Amino acid sequence: MVSAVLAKHGRTYCDELAINIARNTPSVLFRWLCATMLFSARINSRTAIAASMALTRRGWTSARKMAASTWEERTHVLNGAGYARYDESTSAKLGEAADLLLDRYDGDLRRLREEAGRDAGNEHRLIQQFKAIGPVCADIFCREIQAAWPELYPFVDAVALDTARQLKISDTARNLATLVERDDFPRLVAALVRTHLAGDYDEVKRQAVA
Repeated sequence: MVSAVLAKHGRTYCDELAINIARNTPSVLFRWLCATMLFSARINSRTAIAASMALTRRGWTSARKMAASTWEERTHVLNGAGYARYDESTSAKLGEAADLLLDRYDGDLRRLREEAGRDAGNEHRLIQQFKAIGPVCADIFCREIQAAWPELYPFVDAVALDTARQLKISDTARNLATLVERDDFPRLVAALVRTHLAGDYDEVKRQAVA
């Protein structure tokens, strides 16, 4: 079943966005923070991905560069990427996040990690100081950044774990982590989330017994 899930959906969102999260650089972490904020809205994930790519194409790949952009510019780019329902509010939140990141952490999320004492619970809590990020959105952030911040491993959000239960793969993060190599774990978590979003449980099950 794990092989079938990975074969069908085994690609992290960071990979899809060409964000090499394992590099753990300020720019990489900022891009994933922005993508996480875009995913948090009640909007199709494909639209959030398109919007994230559009921000990158504009060169807004650091807190300083984002802060230097205007609300109007960000709104225009988001709207052009199809992020129309939330373009204005998200544009404001992106600017606010960049400002907070600069003011508190000099634009570098690794400083948040150090403030948290490299403790997973503290990191999950501190990331929520950004206005657009609540507990569920913090889960999105953590499930892929665990590739760069190993103290988070094995991190599984509620959606992924519920999918694993429905597919009768596992019912705990620790047990799930034993089924794949550590480097593949973020891929498995992302694949479970994608299975939920696609609603193709039956197809995955058929592939598993084929």
